[in-house]
Amino acid sequence: MGQKVNPIGLRLGIIRSWSSRWFAKSNFKDKLLEDQKIRKEVKAKLYYAGISNIEIERKMNKLTLNIYAARPGILIGKKGSEVEKIKNFVDDITKSEVSVNIREVNTPETDAQLIAENIALQIEKRTHFRRAMKKAAYLAQRKGAQGIKIQCAGKLGGVEMARTEWLKEGRVPLTTLRANIDYGFAESLTTAGIIGIKVWVFKGYVMD
Repeated sequence: MGQKVNPIGLRLGIIRSWSSRWFAKSNFKDKLLEDQKIRKEVKAKLYYAGISNIEIERKMNKLTLNIYAARPGILIGKKGSEVEKIKNFVDDITKSEVSVNIREVNTPETDAQLIAENIALQIEKRTHFRRAMKKAAYLAQRKGAQGIKIQCAGKLGGVEMARTEWLKEGRVPLTTLRANIDYGFAESLTTAGIIGIKVWVFKGYVMD
């Protein structure tokens, strides 16, 4: 039996913080579902901007959305026009007063979520999965990642039998809590079926 744990969830409160930061005595369920809906719909609407993470902060009747993207210029738009569209879009989902902050991902080559989405896109375009994995691992290490692990699972190469393929470069100490492990997951919709891509990136130790 596998003993797999999400590396982000394992490190919450130790070296990682929560992506939703708020407290509710009542209506906890409604706010949680609202957060999930905001993340899902914003990601789907602005997928082309390379969104890595969406953080949500709530204070009284105010909601702050921090969007981390590889291409922030697309999200900001001309004179901030796109930010206003995002704000109006989120306003329709929530009853709170919304403010949006766009943050840039400095090195998208070492961001696990963006790596997984990039591999998924390449597989959809008929690139061989092993080639896409090797290229992603090479770029991540070149940009400063100390280690990377990639898993692709499904009907790889359009074959009838589903299988799992791995690629590991460098060190990825998953059980060390002070190790800064970034984790990402994406799905590639191919004609043979869905292929799941998981990526673990080791960015060094948090010594503080």
